[in-house]
Amino acid sequence: MAEISELKSIASQVRRDIVRMVHAVQSGHPGGSLGCADFMTALYFETMNHHPQPFNMDGTGEDIFILSNGHISPVFYSVLARSGYFPVSELATFRKLNTRLQGHPATHEGLPGVRIATGSLGQGMSVAIGAALAKKLNNDQGIVFSLHGDGELEEGQNWEALMFAPFNKVDNLIITIDYNEQQIDGRTADVLSLDNLQAKLEAFGWKVLHTDGNNMEQVSQTLRIAKEGAHKQESQAIIMKTVMGKGVDFMEGTHHWHGVAPNDDQLANALSQLKETLGDY
Repeated sequence: MAEISELKSIASQVRRDIVRMVHAVQSGHPGGSLGCADFMTALYFETMNHHPQPFNMDGTGEDIFILSNGHISPVFYSVLARSGYFPVSELATFRKLNTRLQGHPATHEGLPGVRIATGSLGQGMSVAIGAALAKKLNNDQGIVFSLHGDGELEEGQNWEALMFAPFNKVDNLIITIDYNEQQIDGRTADVLSLDNLQAKLEAFGWKVLHTDGNNMEQVSQTLRIAKEGAHKQESQAIIMKTVMGKGVDFMEGTHHWHGVAPNDDQLANALSQLKETLGDY
């Protein structure tokens, strides 16, 4: 098991990667990416049993991850590269012509680590359930993890999936909801409130866990508990409270940085707050 200090160190570099990627092309989604950096780091560097090389598209015999809110691709790409799926230097091609690192993850380019095109919000949970059921049919003990935005839950397809999984005892699935209370148009409470999300999930039969998504110790522990609870007849959901833009003070807690890239001065400010730990690409 990775040391918490090591995970925090990796997450700092991931945050540097995020702001540098979106700045370079003046395009992308830094807010949610920064908020989920701790979760994604813990998932890929501690929790999941996964094999970066050689990459197996089917994920046979390993845990797999589905990023439903695909617009936070910067954090996904950084973690994939830093964990060995493709060269870290390729992060410099983010959102450029002919890159494998599209604005939303896609499979056409054959980027290792990406198993489904995502970013059309609301579809990832259905895909994750399908992957989990396939593993059951194949007697594969691997677990399927997925990440979803809280604003994304306004899409109706999620609720069909949320009803389906517990009813069919899809117990090799762990979904995490990034509860940062922000979406592109403002606060989720103002756009379309989720009200008591825990009560809704539990009414559908989910086992619900909570974590502070920007506290590495809590994230690590919660993921460990969820993984230990897999294959026990219950679908599990983690409600993960995060701060959009976490780690960069002027980006924190506001929807204004949902999909806006920093300028040169803002980049310098952001990088001054984030320690370079693994070396910039």
